[in-house]
Amino acid sequence: MSSAVLVDIQDEVTCPICLELLTEPLSIDCGHSFCQACITANNKESMSGQEGQSRCPVCQTSYWLGNLRPNRHLANIAERLREVVLGSGKQLKVILCAHHGEKLQLFCEEDGKLICWLCERSQEHRGHHTFLMEEIAQEYQEKFQESLKKLRQEQQEAEKLAAVIREKRISWKNQMEPERHRIQKQFDQLRSILDKEEQRQLKKLEEEERRGLNIIAEAEVELVQQSQSLRELISDLERRCQGSATELLQDVSDVAKRSEFWTLKKPEALPTKLKSMFRAPDLKKMLRVFRELTDVQSYWEPEAGAICGRSAVWISSGRALRLWYPGLSALLLREALLGGRCGQED
Repeated sequence: MSSAVLVDIQDEVTCPICLELLTEPLSIDCGHSFCQACITANNKESMSGQEGQSRCPVCQTSYWLGNLRPNRHLANIAERLREVVLGSGKQLKVILCAHHGEKLQLFCEEDGKLICWLCERSQEHRGHHTFLMEEIAQEYQEKFQESLKKLRQEQQEAEKLAAVIREKRISWKNQMEPERHRIQKQFDQLRSILDKEEQRQLKKLEEEERRGLNIIAEAEVELVQQSQSLRELISDLERRCQGSATELLQDVSDVAKRSEFWTLKKPEALPTKLKSMFRAPDLKKMLRVFRELTDVQSYWEPEAGAICGRSAVWISSGRALRLWYPGLSALLLREALLGGRCGQED
């Protein structure tokens, strides 16, 4: 069936209100037909003075609501038109040239778009290679099928990557809470002397958690955006491949370029493990060192003291004593040597 005949039939079975193919058509006294839903809504808006009477939206002829009658003949034609042209539930579309009003039947290879026979003769397309759209449609059909295959593989890769990101998020979150409880438990034992250190470590952990979650969130948002773009592109290609040659080739250059060069951008390294694990100092050892240093100070009246690495040298009345404390920093030694004066050791 030619496109011109289909367009004529479409005009006969198009609802004057919604401009779509008739659905459950009802005819009124003047002969015009409308979708049941459309004429029912119109009745509520255009009730005349007499109860049960309304006016035709097309010719304004009065009619009685009780005279509305189903038109099965038009309903069958509309349904058949849907099935023959584009499949059940889809609307026939005939695209005309925006400049000349003629049907788009030719494809301009240089501009990558559909044109009419008048466009072909215009200055804009003079000298260009043009083909009947039926001739070029198969080429793009095969090209888009290849693109669909590649893009569906990319979509599968994106879905796998999304699952990995979800697992990474769960794993990352699961690492946080045990470490948080462990840090808090250790610092509860050292609260009186290590409160500031506890807060510093918690803040450090939270910053690391936030950075990791930010990286994961950014990767997830980027993946969602790519997946949405991919779904839209696939849907567009599927619609074109399943539709008419006109729909397939409409604005084909942009779609062909996007589908050919579309590639899933994978995120850079995602966080998997904490960079550092907190280790609480040995409080018993520190207390024992502090007690020993206190005992030394009570016996030696310091005149000069020196800190070198993790050893302390005390000098008093010409005598020297070296104390070696592995695992204890020079800063803690200085704080522990009550009243001592620090200097250089030769």
